[in-house]
Parts: sequence; structure tokens; C-alpha cells
Amino acid sequence: MSRSHMQSLGDSQPVLVDAVRSPFGKSGSLYVNTRADDIMVRVLRGLLERNPQLSPSAIDDVAIAAATQTGDQGMNIGRSASLLAGIPNTVPGYSVDRWCAGAMTSVTTLAGAIASGAYEIAIAGGVEHMGNHPIGDGMDPNPRYLAEKLVDQDALAMGSTAERLHDKFPHLTKERADRYALRSQEKTAAAYASGVIQKDLVPVAVRSAELGFGIATVDEPPRPTTTMEGLAGLKTPFRAAGNVTAGNSSGINDGATAAIIASAGKAKELGLPVKAKMVSFAFAGVEPEIMGYGPVPSTIKALEKAGLSIADIGLFEVNEAFAVQVLSFLDYFGLSDDDSRVNIHGGAIAVGHPLASSGIRLMLNLARGFEMHPEVQYGITTMCIGLGMGGTVIWENPHFTGKGGSK
Repeated sequence: MSRSHMQSLGDSQPVLVDAVRSPFGKSGSLYVNTRADDIMVRVLRGLLERNPQLSPSAIDDVAIAAATQTGDQGMNIGRSASLLAGIPNTVPGYSVDRWCAGAMTSVTTLAGAIASGAYEIAIAGGVEHMGNHPIGDGMDPNPRYLAEKLVDQDALAMGSTAERLHDKFPHLTKERADRYALRSQEKTAAAYASGVIQKDLVPVAVRSAELGFGIATVDEPPRPTTTMEGLAGLKTPFRAAGNVTAGNSSGINDGATAAIIASAGKAKELGLPVKAKMVSFAFAGVEPEIMGYGPVPSTIKALEKAGLSIADIGLFEVNEAFAVQVLSFLDYFGLSDDDSRVNIHGGAIAVGHPLASSGIRLMLNLARGFEMHPEVQYGITTMCIGLGMGGTVIWENPHFTGKGGSK
């Protein structure tokens, strides 16, 4: 097995020091009277508060993602949120947009700068207030997309792309998708019961016209009482007698995430913890009409860059935009629908998917999985991306104690 470029960097290898997130809310509910940038600011402050060894003035750059970069998610949110969070004005910042993979791209872009030696420590993040910015709000797709048949109309509606995946893989039935969705709810409930998820949630002040001020401390979307019978009876809004429902899809959500990315050498110098070591990353494109299949080619590329095979991966965090999207990934790599290494603390079907923030939520869950499973050496975070893309990051477990990575 060849050593990856990242692993051979030594003190310049990018590492995940820490990450946090806000509780995720249902669109137009928990954060209805809270600005997106205020959620992001609270998360940034929470991240710095629990890492006092890091002086904010030592941060080389801040990259914050949002899929809709207008209003309270505009004004170069990487810079504006940093200033609002109290990070010194000597620290620059910029915004990132790769739709659902925004936070993931914030991490990988900063990691590239760290690997090159340009930076030593930086903050990545992502925010999406889908209540303030509904999917497609303010977009003006060029008519050429449809007129020149660059894409089909379905490519511009994410739920329709999930139905297309069911068409492409008819053996991935609605019943399988519903059963996967049920397990996501069950695993999330178990993770809450054991206190795993709460460890990385930053309380956020919220305001309700009816209830006044309050504090958001837990995710709003999970439905722990979900049943197969209930899922079976839900409507299929994207196609008559289709397969995709609100129950086997992620919701429309609001929330923010943030992470500290550093060189291994800088983390050691400052006495910062290391939750995961970056091994490789890759992004890839697929037909926009089946955008959910993107994690397959991006994972193939990331594994090749790392000199690893799927058998070396001991934990998987796959974003659950739609159950069928996860199932198509598992199917390709020969993993069972209920593989115990996949999304061990549940996923976006239960906790939500505030678009550009979700990539770091995957890293958070993987880092907790690494702590719990020192026998696992490598893990993956991967997600599909609108208009036909996928992104994958492979990480090494700093707590690894022996042979592992496979069942």
C-alpha cells in the first residue's frame, strides 16, 4: 500500500483539531427570528471558547460557506461573521460556495493551503438558513441549460434527482429507503440517549414571537417515534406513485458548523488536540440528473489518491440527502444497507441538512466515532452535491491502536 501525499507531509499534514455546530432547526421554526450570520457567529465563538490555547490572532484565515450568498448570508460571510465573532481584524476571511459541500470545501481548501506551507492554522465553517433562503431563491438558471439539453428539468430539483436514482437502480426500492430512514432515526435517538451528539452542540439564543427568548440546545428535526407504517403512508411529492418522501429524505433546515484545521506541527506546538488526520480528498462530477451518485466517483478518486481500498475503511459518514443516495453508494461498494460502520450516530434524515453546513457535521460524527473505535484506522466523510457532484475526504484515526479498518 502506498503512502498518500498528505501522510508524507509530516508536520505539514492537515489535521482536524476540533469542530462544533449549532443545534439544527426546522426551516421557519426554531430560528425563524434569528439571522444566519448570528447563528454562525455563536458557533465561531463556541469553537474558540472551548479551545483557549488558540489565540484568535494566530488564525491565518477563515473560510465560511453558504449556498445562498445574499442577505444575512452575504457580505462575504467569512469576513463579516469573523469580525462579528470578535476575531481580530488582522485575520482575513472569505466565503465559499459549493452548495451542499460548502463546509467540506472550506475544510479542503484550507487544508491545501496548510499542506503547501502557506498556512498553519485556520477556521472553516458553513451556514444555511433555509427558512430565510429557500432552495433556488434568487437563482436565475441560464435558459441554455434546458434549451441546449445540457441538463434535464429534473436536474434542477433535488427530489427529482433522487427519483431518477430509484429509476437507475430499481432494486433500491422504496421499502429499502424507508427502512434505511427508520434506522437513521433510531441511531440518532440512541446517540442522544448516550449523550454523544450533545458534546459538540453550541447553545444558540433564539426568539419566538409567542414564547419570547430561549436557548436552542438540541436538534429540532429528529422524529424518534418514526415507524415503517408511518413512512409507508407518506406522499411522494416529486412524482405520482414515486419513491421519495419527506420521511426518507433530509429536511429543510437551518444551522451552522465550524472547525479548526491546523498543521500537525502547529497543533503539537500549541498543545491542541487532534481528532482526525487528513489523508486525501477528492471531488468528482456525474450527470446532474442523478446528482446523488456523486459520492461514488469522488470516493473512488480519494481512495486511489490515498493508496487505500474500500476494505481499509472502518467508519463511513455519508450525508443522507436522500436514503436512495446512501443506498446507491453502499450498493456500489458492496456494503449492506445496515452496515454497522455507516453513520453510527444517525444522519441527516434525522438531524437535518442545512446545505452548506453539513460537511463539517459529518467530520464531527466521524471524530466521535474514531474516539469510540480505536481499532479503526481510516474513515470517510462523503456527500452528494447539486448539479451532479460528489465530495469525499479520507481521514486517519489519531487514536488507532492496532490493526483495523474492516469488519
